Amino acid sequence: MGRPLGPPDVIRAVQFDAALPDTRSGLVSTATAALSLGAGASVGQYGPMVYLGALIGGVARRLRLGVPNLAVIAVSCGVAAAISTAFNAPIAGLVFAHEVVLRHYATQAFAPVTVASATGYVIANVVFDRPALFLIEFAGVAHGHEFALFAVLGLVVALTAVGFMRLLLRTGPALARVIRRAELRPAAAGLVLGMTALALPDVLGIGTEVLRFATIEGAFGQGELVVLIVAKIVLTALCIGAGFSGGVFSPALLIGSLTGALFWMLVSGAGGVATSGVAVYAIAGMMAFASAVIGAPLSCILIVFELTRNYDVTIAAMVAVVFSNLVSHRLFGRSLFDMQLAGRGFDFSLGRDRARLAALRVVDLVSDGAVTADAQEAPGAVAERLARHDWRQAFVTDDEGRLVGVFTPGTEAGHATVGDAARPASLVFHEDTDVSSAMGQLRDFIGDAVPVTDRQSGRYLGAVSEAAVMSAWVDQSERLRKEENASL
Repeated sequence: MGRPLGPPDVIRAVQFDAALPDTRSGLVSTATAALSLGAGASVGQYGPMVYLGALIGGVARRLRLGVPNLAVIAVSCGVAAAISTAFNAPIAGLVFAHEVVLRHYATQAFAPVTVASATGYVIANVVFDRPALFLIEFAGVAHGHEFALFAVLGLVVALTAVGFMRLLLRTGPALARVIRRAELRPAAAGLVLGMTALALPDVLGIGTEVLRFATIEGAFGQGELVVLIVAKIVLTALCIGAGFSGGVFSPALLIGSLTGALFWMLVSGAGGVATSGVAVYAIAGMMAFASAVIGAPLSCILIVFELTRNYDVTIAAMVAVVFSNLVSHRLFGRSLFDMQLAGRGFDFSLGRDRARLAALRVVDLVSDGAVTADAQEAPGAVAERLARHDWRQAFVTDDEGRLVGVFTPGTEAGHATVGDAARPASLVFHEDTDVSSAMGQLRDFIGDAVPVTDRQSGRYLGAVSEAAVMSAWVDQSERLRKEENASL
């Protein structure tokens, strides 16, 4: 593949019912993620875990069981189990798989994904007895005005998250321009990370201990928090942009918790506002930041509840998450994953149906029966051929196969060839025109079919009828409706 694999690849495979990249690539990507984390790179563990879970679930694609949608459901089961195991949060694992990967709640998928998520939780807690990510004691939100503070925290975190995501997307191309040799980019990023870690070791790895300390009052000073936040943002963008394999969820959790702790310090210290302690602000900031990055507000709210078992902390986090997502969605998009997919040509901003239709090219729908004519042919001969094939228009090409225009019988008076009688096509599609955009262009079209040409050379590639485009639209819509309403 030439790049690390992660959640965007899982989303693409599920949404387009396509196979994941080959198993070897997946295993190599997972192994390099483990190597990156072991070396202290500022990347996360949860993205690779999600992909590994999807890879295991993807084995079901090879089974010929005749079960509709089995492959995508199995991949989603693997994702749910991975999140459930990672956070000891089976409900969040279930919702994450539906919210981020499947993007629907059909009964056919809901039941097996629930079982997979519960299984991951049982194995993590019964077989391996994994400890909770962190434990806090919180008596409750002591002041009503703090809910307004949680909303403001969500806004602050959203702006930080937007800056973080934009930096992530821009660092890779910038490094590629500065350092042409791909193998030198991780070396350069590792050098910067190592030199920074000499003075600030907390930037190494996923920062689990730092995450726990962020919930303890007095663990960090105000200046330390500012330096840690900036360093973690820059180094995470540098490591991922340089090609280190790993996710962004863990760094997002850490940056968000530190931002929440800094916000609390400014409000309660410099602002002199009465608060309920740093823990609730650190956790609310953590999930507000993470939800903006991964585009899973419901999952993040449920993770808080399942990690803390504290209703008040969950409500506080919920307020911050909602306001964070409102701002980040408007300024950036639904998630970092969606923006990465959009950069690869899969745009989900207008919905699953539009994304799938945008992946279909009209050139694949060209009609076999479309009548073509050489520009030097006599109009009468072409008119006879149109009558035999029951077409009203012929698409005229020159000696090099380029589209000259459209010939309609009855317009040949005074013209010796169809090339002279042809008129420019009122609408032309190109080889990269997708069904979604074609539907909008067909709104006022009148004619048998629309010619398709090569955008660069103008070479005629065929003609696609309005009915073919409409049928592709209807077929895709029906497929989505069946998938979203399927039962066991």
